[in-house]
Amino acid sequence: MQLRLVAVGTKMPAWVQQGYTGFATRMPRECQLSLTEIPIARKGRGATEEGERILAAVPQKDLVVALEVTGRPWSTEQLAQQLENWRGSGRNVSLLIGGPDGLSDACRDRADQKWSLSPLTFPHALVRIIVAEQLYRAWTILQNHPYHRP
Repeated sequence: MQLRLVAVGTKMPAWVQQGYTGFATRMPRECQLSLTEIPIARKGRGATEEGERILAAVPQKDLVVALEVTGRPWSTEQLAQQLENWRGSGRNVSLLIGGPDGLSDACRDRADQKWSLSPLTFPHALVRIIVAEQLYRAWTILQNHPYHRP
C-alpha cells in the first residue's frame, strides 16, 4: 500500500521538511509515505483552484481521506485500525491537506473519509508533520513496536 500526502504549499521552511522527512523515511516499504506538493492558488481563487490541482494529483482508484476540521476525530489506536483497514482494502490512500482557504467542496465530495486532527486550526505546513508522525505511530502500534506508549 502506498500512502500519498497531497498538500497545498511549496517551499516549506527547513523545519517543516525535516519534520516530515524524519517520520516519512521511517515508514516501511510496504506502507511507504510520499508527498505531493500543490502550489498555493492566486489570491481570490483559493480552495477552488487548489482543489482542481489536488484532484488532478490523486489517482482515480485511491481511497481518499480529507483532513478536515469537521471530519471524525480518531484516537491514535483508531488511526492504527484505519491503517490496518486501508491495508486490507488493497487500495492506495491519498490524504488531502488544504491550504490557507481549506479544501474545496470538490475535494470534500471526492473523499471516502474525513479525518479531523483536532477542533483547533493548525497551520497547513504543521499538519504535514503531525500526519506523518501519527501514521508512523499507527504503524508501530500494528507492529507492537515500543514507540507508542499509551
